[in-house]
Amino acid sequence: MSKAQSIASIAEAHAAGQLDFGESYVQESLPKILALQGTDIVWHFIGHLQANKTRAVAEQFQWAHTVDRERIAARLNDQRPHFAPPLNVLIQVNQTGEAQKAGVAPSEVEPLARAIARLPRLALRGLMTIPPADADPARTAGLFEQLAAQRAELAAAGIAMDTLSMGMSDDFELAIEAGATCVRIGTAIFGGRN
Repeated sequence: MSKAQSIASIAEAHAAGQLDFGESYVQESLPKILALQGTDIVWHFIGHLQANKTRAVAEQFQWAHTVDRERIAARLNDQRPHFAPPLNVLIQVNQTGEAQKAGVAPSEVEPLARAIARLPRLALRGLMTIPPADADPARTAGLFEQLAAQRAELAAAGIAMDTLSMGMSDDFELAIEAGATCVRIGTAIFGGRN
């Protein structure tokens, strides 16, 4: 998680061996991507994905973690450059129905997954979630386990996925125990943001 971090901080982390960086704001990320062009950095978009930002994400990022509507997926597909490999996408799941968070309800994941799987410029890789900030560790662990179970159910239904993006600086250990393959850590690496 490199949002609100300087280009110099990202370059330092990259020099230390970090390859994957996540950004939440398109406008903030584009100068960073340009400045670090030519490196082997893999850019992940992890913020709320609005329709007017899909072109920049489709053109500049390798991953989009927050797909939550078929319309957004279709725009990413149509705007992905033909010379680029398919954009890796994750479906954001709003497991607890929090009004202030994006994401689809668990019951809506399979239809969206099937729609994304038909788009040739996208590679459906998995699921992403953000548990409630005030959740106790046991509840957070339970939500992570539910997401892992949902991915297994989708695999049994013929929708194979290899990625679970869950866990941040405060709860990444619980996420890893539940099967996370991608954790979004910022504060524990860079320190607090301004």
